[in-house]
Amino acid sequence: MNSYNSSYNKGSYNNSYNSAPELVAYSTDSERAIFYRKTYTHVALALLAFILVETALLRWVPEELILAMFGGKFIWLFIIGGFWLGSMLANKWAHSLSRTTQYVGLGLYVLLEAVIFLPLIYIALAYTGTEVLSQAAIVTLSLFGGLTAVVFMTRLDFSFLRSVLVIGGFLSLGLIVAGALFGFELGLWFSVGMVVLAAGGILYQTYNVKNEYTTDQYVGAALQLFSSVMLLFWYILRILLSRRN
Repeated sequence: MNSYNSSYNKGSYNNSYNSAPELVAYSTDSERAIFYRKTYTHVALALLAFILVETALLRWVPEELILAMFGGKFIWLFIIGGFWLGSMLANKWAHSLSRTTQYVGLGLYVLLEAVIFLPLIYIALAYTGTEVLSQAAIVTLSLFGGLTAVVFMTRLDFSFLRSVLVIGGFLSLGLIVAGALFGFELGLWFSVGMVVLAAGGILYQTYNVKNEYTTDQYVGAALQLFSSVMLLFWYILRILLSRRN
């Protein structure tokens, strides 16, 4: 989590007597239950919104434009750059003190994910119908549920994963950019490594939901969990598609 959130959380805890939102870890059982329900409800709504937006894009975006996203390396780099900048903005908005701005941030991130996923889902539907998509969704949700249970049912501290995720994120981004520029395939093992990285992200973000967020930050918490779920889904889908080639 960024420094803004950390300082905001600390401030919220220190000023709890001034009716400021407090950390979920220090809230009452009922407040904690409400926060968790709102957070995971928003994750589910974000996933539903993603499906609806993706369906609309597949119907309305011309096939030639989708195919162009495969062939042009500079187009793909532009999309990755736009996604990176947009996701930073969406993340900042999702942690705003304004509830309206938080929802705008989450909505923007859903839209960005739908655009990034467009060519991959187009391929999956063109060659396998809904079979591989369904398999990838089931595997992703099963892993997400299992990893979430590990965090909530144990007292393990997953905060150490932050450094691993930051280093792994920059390394993977560098490899993706290099692959796009120089035209080499990253291969199956890269996808496997990214699944592991995404799984670590789910553990870390779920730990943060329990220990680093305040009770009114459920939209921001939902965005972080949603982003990790979508990263996991992306590479599981790539692995399953590679097995069909």
